[in-house]
Amino acid sequence: MSANRSTELPTEMRTRDGRMLPSDAITTVLSVDLLIQILDRIRDPRDRKSWRLVSRGFLRAESLHRRELRPLRRETLPALLRRYVALERLDLSACPSIDDACLAAVAAAAEGLKVVCLARANRLGWRGLEALVAACPRLDTVDLSHSVGVGDREAAALAEAKGLREIRLDKCLAITDVGLAKVAVGCPGLERLGIKWCLEISDIGIELLAKKCPEIKFLDISYLKVTNESLRSISSLEKLEDLYMVGCSFVDDEGLQLLSNGSKSLQCIDVSRCDNVSSRGLTSLVEGNQCLQKINAGDCFPDLESSFLSKLSCVKNTLTVLKLDGFQVSSSSLRVIGGSCKNLVEIGLSKCTGVTDESISELVAICVDLRTVDLTCCHHLTDNALYSIADNSLKFLSACSELTTLKLGLCSDISDNGLAHIGSNCGELLELDLYRCGRVTDEGLAAIASGCKRLRRLNLCYCTQITDNGLNNLSCLEELSDIELRGLARITSSGITAVAIGCKSLVELDLKRCYSVDDAGLWALARYALNLRQLTISYCPVTGLGLCNLLGSLRCLQDVKLVHLSWVSIEGFELALRASCGKLKKLKLLSGLRDVLSSELLQMLQTHGCRIRWVNKPLVFKG
Repeated sequence: MSANRSTELPTEMRTRDGRMLPSDAITTVLSVDLLIQILDRIRDPRDRKSWRLVSRGFLRAESLHRRELRPLRRETLPALLRRYVALERLDLSACPSIDDACLAAVAAAAEGLKVVCLARANRLGWRGLEALVAACPRLDTVDLSHSVGVGDREAAALAEAKGLREIRLDKCLAITDVGLAKVAVGCPGLERLGIKWCLEISDIGIELLAKKCPEIKFLDISYLKVTNESLRSISSLEKLEDLYMVGCSFVDDEGLQLLSNGSKSLQCIDVSRCDNVSSRGLTSLVEGNQCLQKINAGDCFPDLESSFLSKLSCVKNTLTVLKLDGFQVSSSSLRVIGGSCKNLVEIGLSKCTGVTDESISELVAICVDLRTVDLTCCHHLTDNALYSIADNSLKFLSACSELTTLKLGLCSDISDNGLAHIGSNCGELLELDLYRCGRVTDEGLAAIASGCKRLRRLNLCYCTQITDNGLNNLSCLEELSDIELRGLARITSSGITAVAIGCKSLVELDLKRCYSVDDAGLWALARYALNLRQLTISYCPVTGLGLCNLLGSLRCLQDVKLVHLSWVSIEGFELALRASCGKLKKLKLLSGLRDVLSSELLQMLQTHGCRIRWVNKPLVFKG
C-alpha cells in the first residue's frame, strides 16, 4: 500500500452473491493485527483521521496501536487517555494550564509513558512531578523547558526517576547547582541534558555532573556563566558527542584546548557568540577531534585565519555542517572550505562580508549535496559600494536539487529571476526566507509555488511589492504551515482568504502592519484556518466583532499578538478574550489595557494558563 497522501482503501466490496459491503463492514472482518499493519502504512495524519471517522474497526485498532499524543486542550485529556491505552509519548506543551493535579491524573491513567513533554508548564510544581515519577516506572525522557516554576525542589522530584536518560531544563531559571546535583546523583544513566539559560548553575554543578553521569552524550550549557573549569570537567566525558555552549562569554581558547585534550568522541560543537574564543582555540579543537560532523563558530572572531581553514582538512571526511555567521570571508576562503569539506550538507554564512556570486559558484561546484544554505545579509564591497548577493547566486544554488532550506533575508538584489531558478530546480524546498527582499514580486512567488510544492515555511516580511495576486499564487501550497507577511501594505483580506482556503496546513501566520487586512480576513481565518495556533494581527484595522468571532472560533489558537488594534473598543477586547479563555497560552497586549480591562478577566486568563506580555509601544505607522 502506498504511504503517500493519496493512500486510499476501497469504500465498498462485492460479496460472492453480488451484495455490496460498505468499508466499515470490510474492516470488521479483518483482524486487529491486520488493521494495525494497514495503519502503519498510512503516514499522513489526515488520512488516519479520515478512516477513524468512517470506520469503527480503524478507530478500535488505532486505540490499541497509537503510541504518541499531542492534545491541544486540557478538558479533552480524560477522554483521550481512556481511548488510547498504549501511549508511550505524551506532549502536553500545547495544553494550557497544566498543573500538579492535572499531571497526577494523567500519570495515573497512562502508566506506560516513556516520554513526556511539559515545556512551558508554568503552573507545575514538585507534587505533580512526584506523582508522574511514581506512576510511570518506564519514564526515560522529560522536557520541562521554559517552565518558570521549576526549581531545585522540582529537580529533586524528577531525580527519583532513576531510569531517566534525557532531561530538558532549558530556561528553568530557578534551577541552581543544588538541583543539578540532585539530578546528577539520582540519574546516573543520563545521556542527554539541556540546561540552557539556567543562570544559577556554576562550575561546581558542572563538575559534579561530569563525575556522576559518565554516560552523557548530549549537553547544552548555552549562556551559562561557566568558565574554563567547566570545560576541564566536561573533557572527562568520554562518550560526549554533542556540546552546545552558545554565548558562554567566560570561556576562551584555553578552555577549548582543555576540551580537545580530553573527549575524543565529539561530533558536534557550537561555540557561537563565545566572545573570547578565537581561531586558535577552534583550530586546537578541530585537531583534537577528527570525528567532528558539525561546527558552529558564528559571531565569535571576525576573520577566518588560514590556520583554522587549513585544519578543516582534518575533518574532511566527516564534517557535514559548518556555520560561520558574521565572518569576513573571501572567494579563496570559500574555495578552501569547499575543497576541505566536500560532504557539507549545511553551510551558514549569515552576515558574512566578502561573499560574492562567484564565490557561491565555486562553493556549489564542489559541495553538490548542500541541503541548507543561510545567506542572510551577505554582502561585498565593490567600487566603494555595498552589494548583496544577486540572482546569479540563486542560479548556481539551483544546481543543488536536494535543497530544503534557503535563507536570503536582507539580500536586496534578489529578484524574480533568481526565484525562477529555484522554482525550476529545487522541488524539495521546505523553507524559504525572503525577509526584506524588496525586488521580489508576485511573479517570483508564482515560480516558487509552481515548483516547490512541499514548501512549509515562507517569510515575506516587508517584501512590499507583493499583492493579493501573490497570495493567490501561494494558495495552492497545501503543506504551507508558517507564513510571515509582516508589513505587506498592498495585500488585503481577499488575499488572506485565498491563503486560508488553500493552505490547509496553516499553523502560524504573521499579519503585523498589514494595514488593508480587516474583519473580512479574520472571518476567513475563523472559517477555514482551523489548525491555526499562532497569529499576529497587531496594527491591523480590525474591529471587536471580527476579533471576537476569530478568537471564539479557532479552537487550536494558543498564541496571539493584539498590539495597537485601534478600532477595537475595551468592550470588544473583553468579549473577544472571554471567548478565547481556556485556549490561549500566550497573549501580547498594549500595556495601556492593563488598567482598563477587568481584573476578573485577567485573573481568569492567568488561571487558565495564559501568560500575558504587556508592551509599551508608540503607535507608529510604517509604509
